[in-house]
Amino acid sequence: LSKTRFVIPFFFFSFPSLPIKVLDASTLSFGTRVRWFAICFVAGIVCSILGTALLWLPKGIKLFAVFYTLGNIAALASTCFLMGPLKQLKTMFESKRLIATVVMLVNILSLL
Repeated sequence: LSKTRFVIPFFFFSFPSLPIKVLDASTLSFGTRVRWFAICFVAGIVCSILGTALLWLPKGIKLFAVFYTLGNIAALASTCFLMGPLKQLKTMFESKRLIATVVMLVNILSLL
């Protein structure tokens, strides 16, 4: 972690216009945000249902873990399109939601 604290500021100071380009490129119209929200949300639901359906196959536990995790990640990504990733993370790690966020992330990581 200490290496990233050194590398990231050094990288941005080497290319001062890079953060501005990243911020300009990341602005999406409302229609694009809603469209990608719907795509990611439907993909998340499909992956979760598919993972649950594959649970009863032989060696289906591994397939369940992969598809269910992908479904949860896609569902989280869908809300990032609506709110924006930074606002999503700030909201997730508020004091009233911190325990739920930590439990959810631990469960997603432990499933793999």
